[in-house]
Amino acid sequence: MDEIKNFNQEKTPLLKRKYGEEQPYIPFGPFKIRLPIIHHEWEWTECLAAMFLGVACLGAGVGVTMNVLGIENFYIALTFGILNGICYYLPALLGDPVVPGWITPALPLTINYLITFTIGPERTQALIALQILVALLFLVMGTTGLGRKLVQSIPNSIKAGIVLGSGISAGMNVLGARIPVAPYTVVTCIIIAYIFLFSKAFLHLSEKNSFWRIVRNQGIVPAQLFAIILAPIIFHEIPLPEIEWGFSPTNFSYVLKNYTIFGLGFPNIKIFIAAIPMALTAYIIAFSDFILAKEIVDDALLSRNDEKVEFDAGRSNLVSALRNIIMALFAPWVPLCGPLWASGLLTITERYKRGYSTMRTYWGGVGTFRAATVIAVMMLPLVTLIKPAFGIFFGLTMAVQAYACGNIGMKMTDTPTSRGIASVMGVILAVKGPGLGLLSGIVLWLIIEAQDYFNKNKAVEEKTNKILPEDKKGCC
Repeated sequence: MDEIKNFNQEKTPLLKRKYGEEQPYIPFGPFKIRLPIIHHEWEWTECLAAMFLGVACLGAGVGVTMNVLGIENFYIALTFGILNGICYYLPALLGDPVVPGWITPALPLTINYLITFTIGPERTQALIALQILVALLFLVMGTTGLGRKLVQSIPNSIKAGIVLGSGISAGMNVLGARIPVAPYTVVTCIIIAYIFLFSKAFLHLSEKNSFWRIVRNQGIVPAQLFAIILAPIIFHEIPLPEIEWGFSPTNFSYVLKNYTIFGLGFPNIKIFIAAIPMALTAYIIAFSDFILAKEIVDDALLSRNDEKVEFDAGRSNLVSALRNIIMALFAPWVPLCGPLWASGLLTITERYKRGYSTMRTYWGGVGTFRAATVIAVMMLPLVTLIKPAFGIFFGLTMAVQAYACGNIGMKMTDTPTSRGIASVMGVILAVKGPGLGLLSGIVLWLIIEAQDYFNKNKAVEEKTNKILPEDKKGCC
């Protein structure tokens, strides 16, 4: 009762919701538009996090796009990243409660597919065709409602396996690709982030001391600051940044002429047909992000009774379709546009769980984070400041994802058999890829859990038939 009373008495200049209901929005078809300052506050902690995390992801994506498409000028490639950064803001703006990202697990497969084409216009058209097909798949799943039905119909053990596989894959990335490059820096940053986000001892300390409470509320930012400022001086594993001033330069006219359908022409039908298997694979991989996104949102809401946040897989599909089609037409993006960046969302939900006084509305977190990303990628001093630590930041976010996905995946399983299925499936998914991973989960579920599932449904049906009066039995 005290919680409700404090909620109702607190003054805020924003459009305010009733206790336990959704934050106000502007309805727009299937979307729910929320604007900064009007529908949610500007969260400075998420703003600071976005200044580093958002630019770090930008840098990684720009580097991949440069290598695959053969772009030699960093600032030409930066134009691709800036448009992608603007598209990052669309989910929070349109009512999809996620921090969006790439279809990251598909990236090695995407690169392997694209390098079969001759570098230059042919490879660029192959990427355009692939991203258009991926957008169409998201659109069909969103408009037909199949995306929502798929998410709801998957057994918990398979859902948990997907979440665990995501965590294991993230951990493998840290161990195999990030630590060897800068071992002392990466490990130290991970330790700092784990203390600030997950340590119970530090939680108790922050509850007793207002200074440490403020510090803890910064989430992953202290680890990022260490990587930029202290790590180059202490460990000498990455160079000190060379700061450039001004706004990030863009050259959209050059990009449109040399890397889009407006300059290269529309890909021919053969390129589209060749892209179908890769597009289907990318969507299957992205599908797991819808499951993970729902579980992260639901897990965060367990700690908050004051707000209702709706994750709609259909809407999320539509927003993902919009982002992919924009990039396909105006700046084709090698990592593709996926529905979730788990690590980015987890840094927000961990703060959201701390209560209304820490973050008044969920949308303040996700809305500020991606709106600030747009601002950050336009600031050249920030881009050049963080440029040497791009790889460190990526490893840091993967480490956070590994811990959080393991935690959430285990919570999703409620029996020994479901935990076993999820664990085996997660390992196979991480090591052998999504195709074999999903197949292994389905097979394990069929031979271990399916009978119990059908028996349980049969028992529920029999119980319902006993309760219903005779004239209602068999009713349509």
